[in-house]
Amino acid sequence: MVLLPARDMDGDRTLQLRGLVIDPPVALAPMAGFTNSAFRAICRRYHCGWVSTELVSAEGLARRAPRTLHYLEAMSAERPVAAHLYGHDPAVMARAAAVAEELGRFDLIDINAGCPVPKIMSRGAGAGLLRDPERLRAMVQAVRAAVRLPVTVKTRLGLSPRRINISAVAQAVEEGGADALIVHARVVSNRHTGPADWTWLARIKRERRLPIIGNGGIDTADDALAMLRTTGVDGVMIGRAAIGEPWLFDEVACRLAGRPYTPPPPAERCAVLLEHLRRLVELVASESRFRRRMRLTPEQAACLQFRAHLVRAFRGRPGLRELIRRFDALTTLTAVEQAVREMFESIDVAEQRC
Repeated sequence: MVLLPARDMDGDRTLQLRGLVIDPPVALAPMAGFTNSAFRAICRRYHCGWVSTELVSAEGLARRAPRTLHYLEAMSAERPVAAHLYGHDPAVMARAAAVAEELGRFDLIDINAGCPVPKIMSRGAGAGLLRDPERLRAMVQAVRAAVRLPVTVKTRLGLSPRRINISAVAQAVEEGGADALIVHARVVSNRHTGPADWTWLARIKRERRLPIIGNGGIDTADDALAMLRTTGVDGVMIGRAAIGEPWLFDEVACRLAGRPYTPPPPAERCAVLLEHLRRLVELVASESRFRRRMRLTPEQAACLQFRAHLVRAFRGRPGLRELIRRFDALTTLTAVEQAVREMFESIDVAEQRC
């Protein structure tokens, strides 16, 4: 297998899915604990083409369970946004998709066929669907028949290096009537470690007619453009690289459009991170009504959850290890805000000296 020759990046770089225009064709990957409403809205502000909810149980949604419905809260500023659902029963998945469409907040239904969490796989959901492409085909058909929205599927290459079956899975997804296939170019057993194998993206793009969105191994804007250029995929999906750096989408959008890109100054980055933190506190507080016991206050829980964004935002800076230890001890909104402001003030001074 070989990658496609590098191609000219000029021309139409939009993606159309059943009348929905995605511009630019760059998406935020669904990530548990990260892709909540607050982060999704910020990514869209920085020209992410579409965003996805966290993993949502089809069974809970089909029953209209209040806690599950809470995970599907979304703002108009996030659109287009996909409801990212997991389940093992095609009929239940179809009912859940219909409920998501009925909410009127979503523009796509995304079926998870790649989650590597053992608890989900053991039920035949997530990456467990890779063991049974025919069930996945039936699931796509059922969801396609239940909704008018575009239907996509997110999956992986296979369960392990010796059990790669993405060609059969892609065929099942296409024959089931999906509007696009998102392929994380790693196997389930590797989780998020090791290099992504983009050669499979090029192969699946050649084999199938439906749009293919590539995922995995994108850490920079250069990586995103390289995936588009060398594999021929119709779009890309970025996950962990966007944590703490939502402006990565803006850089990719500018590069695709042939426009110069100017990174946001420290003051803007600081303001966006603090806005994100405040929204996160509000979200955790709203979730607390679904939990019987909370060891931490919503403010404390949000501050701890936010650490991953801060670590990514300041990666590569001197003293990062000490900074991580400092953030570990901060559990109030005021304390975290003060620490973040001090960090960006020092960055501003350093950049001015340069």
